[in-house]
Amino acid sequence: MANQNCPSIVLPLPLNNYFKESVKIDKSQVLTALEQVADPVTGSNLIAAGRLTDLQINDNKVQCTLNFTESLSGEAKSAVNFACQEAIKKIDEGLDVHVHLQTQVRAGDPPRSVLPQVKNIIAVASGKGGVGKSTISTNLALALKDAGASVGLMDADLYGPSIPTMLNLKGKRPQLQDVHGKPKIIPLEAYGLKVMSIGFIVEPEQAVVLRGPRLAGIIKQFIQECLWPPLDYLIIDLPPGTGDIQLTLVQTVPVTGALIVTTPQQVAVDDALKAMNMFRLPSINVPILGVIENMSWFTPSELPDHRYKLFGEGGGQRLADLGEVPLLGQIPLEMSVMEGGETGKPVLLQQDKKSAAKALSDVTARLRVQVKHRNETGDPTQIVQIKA
Repeated sequence: MANQNCPSIVLPLPLNNYFKESVKIDKSQVLTALEQVADPVTGSNLIAAGRLTDLQINDNKVQCTLNFTESLSGEAKSAVNFACQEAIKKIDEGLDVHVHLQTQVRAGDPPRSVLPQVKNIIAVASGKGGVGKSTISTNLALALKDAGASVGLMDADLYGPSIPTMLNLKGKRPQLQDVHGKPKIIPLEAYGLKVMSIGFIVEPEQAVVLRGPRLAGIIKQFIQECLWPPLDYLIIDLPPGTGDIQLTLVQTVPVTGALIVTTPQQVAVDDALKAMNMFRLPSINVPILGVIENMSWFTPSELPDHRYKLFGEGGGQRLADLGEVPLLGQIPLEMSVMEGGETGKPVLLQQDKKSAAKALSDVTARLRVQVKHRNETGDPTQIVQIKA
């Protein structure tokens, strides 16, 4: 008979709280969870952006390391850490999650804190308006895409944006995406290109009246607050001249190199030389990849073998000689080029391709060689520091 004076033992909690089984998860579950967390730089998920460099699972303990090749603010780091914790613990609340964020440049990567996901940033410049710079930029971007590259096109001509018309994007508006509490702009897409322009924000007939600081702010926003995906090339169509937008660009992002567009006549060459010399200032020092001569001759569709040199000849070669850079090619003036720009279907996309389309493809092939040579023989590009 039990001793009635012996006190009973009362456990404060159920026994299964003391002997809780270890949570059984595998790496695939964690990878799936991290695919739901936005990368703060590209807007894609952390796995697609290649951020995860180490993942260890030991019973209910999960340790993951995320590597960034650019510096993040303390706020951004905290947001990413919290989002990872939340995503992984959705698998099971009992998991003990540790997330380590590190900043480390991978071997072969240039040290860059702005647009690290973009391999090459190409500025297309001219000294004066009306030389067809936007047409060249658009078709070069398309030709690079056709060659298998991932390409973005940024319209930096804030006063006279032409890219929306040329890519049949007039009236389109970009969407916003929340990335860890901050709205980011999603570039539009046309013919496989990622595209951004102020023409997507203002009405077509609205005049853009901005002073220098506001111009600079918009350019920085297009670079830093747009979710540009990983790209082989970002083509930046600059306005004519050597003003605030050009300086803001080189102070904001490391430009791989510049292309100079001219027409054959001397007045265009004189102005294009000024644009070339701006990039060559010691305080800027952006490499010149080459010269493109546009509107080299006029060829009527009914007389495909005839060349009428309406603007003279030899200007592109003279400019290239002055700059000691290659002439990448001459682009003829054809009705198909004008029609492509007007209809939103550039000449490079037209089925009945004319000599202008072939010339643009040839120029693009030479450009790729120049970029490769520049990257193999030159120092990694850096953001320009200009002192007042």
